[in-house]
Amino acid sequence: MVASPERIVVCTGLVQGLSLVRSALDTAWAAEEYGHAAHRRGLEASPLPVDQDGAVVSDLGSVGAVLLTPAHQFPLGWTLAPQRRREVVAWARSAGGIVVEDDYDGEFRYDRRPVGALQALAPEHVIYAGTASKSLAPGVRLGWLVVPGPLLDRVLAARSHGDWPSAIDQLTLAELIASGGYDRHVRRMRIAYRRRRDQLVSVVDGVRGIDAGLHAIVEVDDERAVVERARRHDLIVEGLDAYRFGPSAHGPALVVGYATPPEHAWHGALAALRVVKGSDPVRGQTP
Repeated sequence: MVASPERIVVCTGLVQGLSLVRSALDTAWAAEEYGHAAHRRGLEASPLPVDQDGAVVSDLGSVGAVLLTPAHQFPLGWTLAPQRRREVVAWARSAGGIVVEDDYDGEFRYDRRPVGALQALAPEHVIYAGTASKSLAPGVRLGWLVVPGPLLDRVLAARSHGDWPSAIDQLTLAELIASGGYDRHVRRMRIAYRRRRDQLVSVVDGVRGIDAGLHAIVEVDDERAVVERARRHDLIVEGLDAYRFGPSAHGPALVVGYATPPEHAWHGALAALRVVKGSDPVRGQTP
């Protein structure tokens, strides 16, 4: 990224960060047609179709800002293709638009080095949003925005009216980073999450998306029925349709988070998922 300290705005997490940006930008928005409902709250955004190359950004119309998850689209699991990264940057420069880059789990790429931040391509048109909730824990209520210079005063003005992040949490995270503990933690968890994803792929068929992140999409025949069967087996998964706000649909699937179960419960959760999905056992393997 291209960032100087004075452009980094610390907040309590992504939801507050997006609220600050909405307050600073009086414009129409677009957002990926699949994503967290809480992140779209108050946006009234136009939905952008998403395919295996990420969000379709070729026709942004008259919007002035767009919310994207370019490194690893949530929940569909794809990466914004290089051509589309160039397209959205070209749009932002020509139209004076703003891209909000939600890099929610960019540290966790397993098949190759993580892709570079979109922000580095157009620092004056991209607001980078990061958070500690995925890399450390959801209870660590810390996030940060890297804000273009012309927007900084407006974001800071909005910031003065909101909740302030805990000073103790900020100092603790600063010490964790300075000591090298944060990097060691991310490397350790990258290995653990990669192992879990590999086990999921080996036991359950229909897993799709890039080899990254803390969740996977698992294709099913009947989304609602499988979610209900999962609950009867004390397994909490969500249907893909719960994250859709656009008109198109990607077919029935489950959104499976593999970072949450504690180690002692992980293999049991895999076995339950295989049962409720109806996957055949894999020869020579046990969950």
